[in-house]
Amino acid sequence: MANETTRHLAIVRHAKARAADPGQLDHARPLTNRGHRDARQLGSWLAGQLGQVDRVLTSSAVRAVQTWEAAAEAMPEQPPVDVLLQLYQSSPGTVLREIRQVDDRARRLVVVGHEPIQSALVLALAGDDSDRDALQELQEGYRTGAVALLELDGRWADLRPQEARLVAFAVPRA
Repeated sequence: MANETTRHLAIVRHAKARAADPGQLDHARPLTNRGHRDARQLGSWLAGQLGQVDRVLTSSAVRAVQTWEAAAEAMPEQPPVDVLLQLYQSSPGTVLREIRQVDDRARRLVVVGHEPIQSALVLALAGDDSDRDALQELQEGYRTGAVALLELDGRWADLRPQEARLVAFAVPRA
């Protein structure tokens, strides 16, 4: 049950990206037109679930940054965004370390990144009181543009495995 110490954590997989052109680095792959449309729908979903987002951490990969930029169009106000190279080709532990460094004034945090990191992180954080339907949907596949919404009580710095509640999993599409 949400209260005044409840924090909301949205773990997003970037939207649909183009395949790499010959000689193009994976890091530079942009979103497809569908990816842009789906990311805008993701933003609408996030705004409906969270209202205002307080802070965003995103991988520095072009597709992740573009996912947030399109999603942010639906936000009532633009939150601070940290573009982090360490969220690209990382690990769930690296992402968790970045989350733990977020200032506690941020109550609603979005993290945009990549698979298989995002699903592994959500599964590691989700405790026994998580929504079973959301867990089942997540385990069926963390598709591009998918988002897992978790709640936790306490400080970001204190977040540990199995201490959050997965309350929703969605794949918003345009």
